[in-house]
Amino acid sequence: GIPVTHRDATSSFAVITGHEKPEKTRSSIHWDKISTGIGTLVFLMGVENLPTICHELISHGRSPQTPIALVRWGTLPQQEVLTGTLENIVGKVEAAQFKPPAVIIVGEVVELREQLQWIESKPLWGKRVIVTRARAQASALVDKIRQAGGQAIECPSIIIQKEVDREALHAAFKNLEYYDWLVFTSVNGVDIFLEEMFQHGLDIRDLKGIRLVSIGPATRKRLEEHGLRVEIMPPEYQAEGILDQLQKSITPGQWVLLPRAIGARNVLPDTLKNWGVYMHEISLYRAVAAQTAGQGLIEEMLNGDFDYLTFTSSSTVTNFVKMIGEDNVSRIDPLVKVACIGPITAGTARDMGFTVDVTAREYTIEGLVQAVVKDAHSATGEERVQ
Repeated sequence: GIPVTHRDATSSFAVITGHEKPEKTRSSIHWDKISTGIGTLVFLMGVENLPTICHELISHGRSPQTPIALVRWGTLPQQEVLTGTLENIVGKVEAAQFKPPAVIIVGEVVELREQLQWIESKPLWGKRVIVTRARAQASALVDKIRQAGGQAIECPSIIIQKEVDREALHAAFKNLEYYDWLVFTSVNGVDIFLEEMFQHGLDIRDLKGIRLVSIGPATRKRLEEHGLRVEIMPPEYQAEGILDQLQKSITPGQWVLLPRAIGARNVLPDTLKNWGVYMHEISLYRAVAAQTAGQGLIEEMLNGDFDYLTFTSSSTVTNFVKMIGEDNVSRIDPLVKVACIGPITAGTARDMGFTVDVTAREYTIEGLVQAVVKDAHSATGEERVQ
């Protein structure tokens, strides 16, 4: 939150190297001109030369009481800021064992830091959050964590692989006129289904007359992006919620097309069959385990160097355990809180040996981040606002 210029402080600034070539016999920095002729001075990579910088500025007329700040890892959760004056900052750096790299700011603008600090007021400032979602889908969660001031560490536990055998899907395309309902339970399902449909020479007009069901807002949004209107979306974003809503509208003898992941829970197709509905389940893709997590990441979790471990589906849980090894689950430092997108995912996490600390009330990425933010607030006793 330190501006280089401010109408109440200064209208000029200069950026200066803080580390000239060691073989130079004399400095090319015009200390006599910059010391008193420029309001704000920004020195890059100058921590080791801080005593020289302060000495030269004071010797050439800058007040010893001039404010100075050293900023390390600016805007990142591990950001460190040390402030003082030209007269005392060297002693403060030594006492704090403040290490490079850092940017040095000299001038009255340093005193504005407390008024203008913005990153420190973010709700997840200083928090390190592990994202286990597939890399292709992680951006939404990563972006929201970063917008909230946290550091998102991507550790994808799953890779989305399309089903190689698509004969069943192609057969369904030939009989679209027979289906009454088309149920999507994920964004992946929408993407793969429509991509394959378009490549098959069809378009959204071929879905005319079919009533669309979406498990949640992200899936609905993806359908709407293709000009498709969703008729049913349950208030609870899980299979049971879909069934509660469908039960009000579906009748025995109707046809339902359910394109989804291999290995998904059976509650949806089994219940529909029991209702006398013709159920056609198509396997579109599978979530397979990613490669083993790096030993460094595992060690950081065991040592409690992260604040939250997030899971967005049951498959992210099971495959994450495969990545780190079952024996390591119980060894994760209890300071690392486990946050799940909903009760189904939380149940899987508990079954795999995790203690679940946070469960989103709204089973969406936004809901998950809100739950983590709320937990972070309660843990610190502070109310941070964006």
